[in-house]
Amino acid sequence: MKILIVINNFHMTGNGMAASARCTVKYLKEAGHEVRVLAGPNPDPKGPQPEFLLKEYVFPVVQPIVEALGYHYAASDKTVITQAVEWADVVHLEEPFILEYKTIKIAEALGKPLTATYHIHPENITCHGGPLYHWNGFNSFLLRLAGKYIYNHCAAVQCPTENVMERMRRYHIDTHLEVISNGVVPDDCIRPQEMPADYLDPQRPLKVIYIGRLSGEKDQMTLLESMRHSQYAQRIQLHFAGIGDKEKAIKERARKLYREGVLKYPPVFTFEDRDGLRKLAAGADLAVHCAFIEVEGLSIMEAMQQGVVPVIAEGRYSGTSQFALDRRSIFPARTPEALANRIDYWLSHPKERWETGQQYVQAMKAYDIRQSIAKLTALFERAIREKSSSN
Repeated sequence: MKILIVINNFHMTGNGMAASARCTVKYLKEAGHEVRVLAGPNPDPKGPQPEFLLKEYVFPVVQPIVEALGYHYAASDKTVITQAVEWADVVHLEEPFILEYKTIKIAEALGKPLTATYHIHPENITCHGGPLYHWNGFNSFLLRLAGKYIYNHCAAVQCPTENVMERMRRYHIDTHLEVISNGVVPDDCIRPQEMPADYLDPQRPLKVIYIGRLSGEKDQMTLLESMRHSQYAQRIQLHFAGIGDKEKAIKERARKLYREGVLKYPPVFTFEDRDGLRKLAAGADLAVHCAFIEVEGLSIMEAMQQGVVPVIAEGRYSGTSQFALDRRSIFPARTPEALANRIDYWLSHPKERWETGQQYVQAMKAYDIRQSIAKLTALFERAIREKSSSN
């Protein structure tokens, strides 16, 4: 099967959607399919480029802001798009943007089947626009627009979580919807099987980590504010792994907590490669995920593979809480006091925390990306059959 992946920027680092797309392509190829990418240029000119390369679209004035938010956009070249679509058996869209809209027009003219993955909520965009995020009517308008001009032109849409499927149904997205996790790469757990000798030491620092882009919707601020309510604040060593547009503000808030004596240990900020994240999770006591806008949350899922117990925000626009094994690992989004309560519970029960961590290792096997690829491939085959029967 010849599969064309359409995404504005495939090689952008620090962007979860691009990282997920790269994993999907890798494992589709390993499954024996031909896969090519239609996208803008790699920000690293020395790195690999998409097979069907588009020029970058540069926004007047606001381009630095766009890049700070972790995005790059491609200019839609009709000639290149046509060449890409002509090559493919099926065209798979990763975003609901202009590039995908123009690709749809060409694919329909050429009689090519279309599928898509829902990767992004309207609120992922409008939350950076101040009052726009709180204007529910505008967000609803954007989603209806995406449904009309993108998703309803597809034979099937991959919904990474139940939360996404329920939302798309509410907006009457009139196509086949299927819950298929983007999937996690099956890494072996490097956390020791046996509890370390110092694990119950009442004096040792307790490492609480947050893996993810430093941005408003990921809401690292709630974790920082929860330290004012935690009985373990003087033992907690916070570690944030990520970069993003809110990095300066988050670091300043963290420094303030340390200066005020709320925290005994200064919070650590790093940007890790895959192996570094694996080691970080394996050595952590808890992994917190506060995002109030999140389609799936692969970063916390990958951390859970390493046997760390999560504490996950539950909100209207976040699907990540479905991966928690019980309510003790869930708190209402944007409520520092509730988050502190969950943190304190797990830090007060080290033996139970260790045993539960091992349960998460097993639970994450259900989200092995190879299983997701098999389901996604079946979705592609369905789209091809339907298109063939309608011609």
